[in-house]
Amino acid sequence: MTEHSRSPRQPRKKGAAPGGSRGSGSGTRRSEPGGRSGGKGSSKAGAKGGGPRFAGSTKPSQPTRLPDRNAPAPIDVHDPDGVRLQKLMAAAGVGSRRVCENLIAQGRVEVDGQIVTELGVRIDAKSQVVHVDGVRINLDEDRVYLAFNKPKGVVTTMHDELGRISLEDYVGNREERLFHVGRLDADTEGLLLLTNDGDLAHRLQHPSYGVLKTYVATIRGPVQRDVGKRLREGVELEDGPVSVDSFRIVDHQPGKAMVEVVLHEGRKHVVRRMLEAVGHPVLELVRTEVGPIRLADLKSGRMRRLNKAEIGALYKAAGL
Repeated sequence: MTEHSRSPRQPRKKGAAPGGSRGSGSGTRRSEPGGRSGGKGSSKAGAKGGGPRFAGSTKPSQPTRLPDRNAPAPIDVHDPDGVRLQKLMAAAGVGSRRVCENLIAQGRVEVDGQIVTELGVRIDAKSQVVHVDGVRINLDEDRVYLAFNKPKGVVTTMHDELGRISLEDYVGNREERLFHVGRLDADTEGLLLLTNDGDLAHRLQHPSYGVLKTYVATIRGPVQRDVGKRLREGVELEDGPVSVDSFRIVDHQPGKAMVEVVLHEGRKHVVRRMLEAVGHPVLELVRTEVGPIRLADLKSGRMRRLNKAEIGALYKAAGL
């Protein structure tokens, strides 16, 4: 029996429109294509041909547009009196002039934090900072970066009033005024960095920048098992607590041991004092690394210039 032939006495199906069939007559709901009702709650938001759209609704293919934000104004790094950027990069050892031009065109070069892609840009090598692939390069040919293997007995100062052998005996004849990165006491030998880059020297030796220094110490043994844990947790010295970043035993010998200590502290005699505080006085001490720079096979009393990659690694370690 169809709905049109149903007797009035027969009960209506729940939801049927009174006095007629669904979807026909005055006051009835309009049906959607395909037979779906367009009434409240019957269609999905955003469907094609659906019911009325509500305020703020969007089509799936048209996501809500975010408000425009004011982008920082680009910085003009061009110096008309400067030197072409690719020429300075080539002179700094980045690569040939053509390679440097390609790096600029690819957007891999920054000047003072601004990406440069134009080949005609000129800059001042002494005042502006250049990064290639995030690594700073040194463009100032007047900057000096040296690694020195300080011998035992040499005082870490440019002049000693007591007449002892000092750094002046090794670099006193140079025209540049050099800074030594940190200190090594007279009885400690090993790696000392020398430079006329004052900002870099400050960052490398200040503990807040976290540049690690590695020491190899010969101490009285045997070494107790908990020594490394105690040093990592921190020991109390007369000028405050101190802790190492890393500690390991390198070698054992009868009555003594060789250990490696890594820390970013720079207090006077800090390695000797902290090892003595845990019951192991230092017999010999050598600094083998400062940040990414290693002493390697550099002979005692000799020095060498750092290469471009080492200088870039130092800048990165110091956050420059």
